[in-house]
Amino acid sequence: MSMENPPPPALIRVPIRIVVLVVVLPIRMTWDALAAAAHLLDRTVLRPTGRGIAWALTGVGRGIALVLTGVGRGIAWVFRHTVTRPARWLYGAVLAPVGRGIGWVLTGVGHGLGWLLTRVGHGLGWFFTGVGRGLAWFFARVGQGLAWFFVRVGRGLAWFFAGLWRGIAFGSGRLWRGLSVAGPRLGRAVFVWPWVGLWRYVIVPVCRYGIAVPAVWLYRRVLAPLGTGCAFLLEKAVFVPVAALFTYVLVPLLRYGVVVPVLWFDRYVLTPVGQGLGWFFPRLGRGLAVGTAWLARAVFVWPWVGLWRFVLVPVVRYGIVGPLAWLWKRVLVPVAREVRDALAVCWRVAGYVSLAVGRALGWTFRTLVGRPATWLWRSVCTPVGHWVRDSVWAPARRAAVQAGRAAKEALSSARASVREALASARVTVREARRDAWRALVGGARSPEPGEPEVARARTLGSTTNVPGAAPAPEISLRKRG
Repeated sequence: MSMENPPPPALIRVPIRIVVLVVVLPIRMTWDALAAAAHLLDRTVLRPTGRGIAWALTGVGRGIALVLTGVGRGIAWVFRHTVTRPARWLYGAVLAPVGRGIGWVLTGVGHGLGWLLTRVGHGLGWFFTGVGRGLAWFFARVGQGLAWFFVRVGRGLAWFFAGLWRGIAFGSGRLWRGLSVAGPRLGRAVFVWPWVGLWRYVIVPVCRYGIAVPAVWLYRRVLAPLGTGCAFLLEKAVFVPVAALFTYVLVPLLRYGVVVPVLWFDRYVLTPVGQGLGWFFPRLGRGLAVGTAWLARAVFVWPWVGLWRFVLVPVVRYGIVGPLAWLWKRVLVPVAREVRDALAVCWRVAGYVSLAVGRALGWTFRTLVGRPATWLWRSVCTPVGHWVRDSVWAPARRAAVQAGRAAKEALSSARASVREALASARVTVREARRDAWRALVGGARSPEPGEPEVARARTLGSTTNVPGAAPAPEISLRKRG
């Protein structure tokens, strides 16, 4: 170890390790006992139980699958032979021919009804067409007569009202023409001519020769010359002197007496003074700011900084932190390090002690229980098991196998017999269907497919027959016709 962390004395190390060993040893022995019990339980109980459960579930699943497969196949076979094939035969042998016959009958009936309805429709169309044409001719003639009547009545009324209007218009026109000739003249004589004479012969001459002509003469001969002379006198006596005074006196006086001195004063006096003040006041402000800042530091910062640096930091560092650091470094850290090392050492020592105790208990269990149990298994249970396997289980298994084979053969023969019975039933049903069709429709019986008719051999009336041949009738072809 380094000199900064010297090892603690044995006075501290030994008691710590003794105390830790006393505390850790029961915990380690309990932990080892629980671990050994868990491993024993896993090897002897959990794994075999899991394998047995898996094997049992696998066997049960396979058995259920086989049972369900057999049941499904049986149900499918029964459904195929009891529902599907009879339904197919019923459709092909009964429903389809009956449906075709019904369709043929309904088609013929439909064609007949269509032809009948077509003819009835043509007859009704011809009848209603003739009736419609007659009614149209009748109403056309009635409409023409009514139209001729109302046209003649309208023309008569128009001629009457036109003549009446002409008479009224002729009388009113004559009256209005007389009024239109005499009325305007009377109105003009009463309402127009006096005012026209007053305007033409009184107002117009008075305004023209009494007002307008004298005013024009006064403007042209008096006011215009007088105004021109006044304007000339005003320009020469007032405007020209005032302009000369402004141009040659006031402008130079203002330029050289006011503007030039003001510009010179601004350029050479006010601008330098302003620039000097602009340079001085910022420097003055900065100086005041620096002085105020130093004064504020001296009043409000430096006392607290001195208090923190020279009072609080030394007191905390040398009065609190130093003792605590020494206590941590010299007491707590060595004690904690020794406790850690003691825990590691004592855990290993407790492991050795626990291993020794476990070995002692294991030797005692093997001596008192394991060896007698092994002798009992090898000397008693194994011979009994071999005898049961060879004398009981093997004959029972062979008998079960033979019974299974016999049941399989019986099932195969039963299936073949059922198949033959169904085939003969199909042949019988086919022959019955053909006989029924022949009875309903008629016709010669056709030879069965797969069963060719064998020609019978003629023996010329002899009693001797050809082996395997039936005798033919003794009738010649000429007599048969």
